[in-house]
Amino acid sequence: MNVIESSGHNIHFESELAPLAQIIEEGNYSKVFIFVDRNTSEFCLPLLQGMLDDYTNFDLIETDPGEENKNIDFCIGIWKTLLDFEADRKCLMINLGGGVITDMGGFIASTYKRGIDFINIPTTLLAQVDASVGGKTGIDIDNVKNMVGTFALPQAVFIETSFLKTLPERELLSGFAEMIKHGLIVDAAYYERLKVADYKNIAPIEVHRSVEIKNEVVTEDPQEKGRRKILNFGHTIGHAVESYALINDKSPLTHGEAIAVGMVAEAYLSSTNNTLTPEELEDITKYILSIYPAYHIKKESFTDLLGFMQSDKKNEHGQIMFSLLSKIGACDYNCIVTEKDILAALSYYNNQAK
Repeated sequence: MNVIESSGHNIHFESELAPLAQIIEEGNYSKVFIFVDRNTSEFCLPLLQGMLDDYTNFDLIETDPGEENKNIDFCIGIWKTLLDFEADRKCLMINLGGGVITDMGGFIASTYKRGIDFINIPTTLLAQVDASVGGKTGIDIDNVKNMVGTFALPQAVFIETSFLKTLPERELLSGFAEMIKHGLIVDAAYYERLKVADYKNIAPIEVHRSVEIKNEVVTEDPQEKGRRKILNFGHTIGHAVESYALINDKSPLTHGEAIAVGMVAEAYLSSTNNTLTPEELEDITKYILSIYPAYHIKKESFTDLLGFMQSDKKNEHGQIMFSLLSKIGACDYNCIVTEKDILAALSYYNNQAK
């Protein structure tokens, strides 16, 4: 469709990977590695090879899928694999997969021998509209999300919505949560468009708008010192719920399902601690709960959830920091919220999700 210019690299949208061969040729790389998990190896790698006219001059590095594997132990295994392949500082890593692959692959590349080039080809809706844009890499420590990572820019990002056809419905819904967030924090008209969209058949133009919104915000504040923090709306509570469910639930939540919980709870905080109106709160709550499955937050988990929030990397001076809506389409950051209000927000979600 076009090229979105980002900080120091381009995001190629619907290019069928045409510029990729040129980037590889101009980089004069000693080796090219493609980093995948078992799912993307089976379902997405053939699409990639088809777009590259069966270009096969690469080595494949495969890992297990899932957030539970986004940790230092798996990174050590992949660093050792790169050493076994005699990878030098002039090699290239292509991260083909969802947010776990782009987060972890970017981290591995940005730290191996103090940094090698990498390219992100996100294959899930979540990775396309969120994880692959903005130069953040990271892994989890003790189930606390993205506690170790770097700011490292890829050589390029390629977004091909044809990869979305490989996804189950639940994964599409997961990525859709980040698109809703983009509308809520920046673009009210976009939020209204999404409310009548079909997340199972999301239009490329809507994916493009989400990428555009995130890119605009991170380009303005690449190191997350100020406005970029608005992208955390729904994530302070959402990440805590996601981490808790990963440890305690038989069927852990997807990232988007947890962020949906977080957006409802933090919309409530936006009405009690910022200027979101009761009508806007009701609109957000009803819409999100109409498409995302209800999740019961056990009262006995509240203390653990607060513990996860207190470990959040966005906190300052021991205070839990939130990004809260001032209205639909606008968001403030560095909002301090009391534990009493946070517990009230968790209870609000439970009461609405019954």
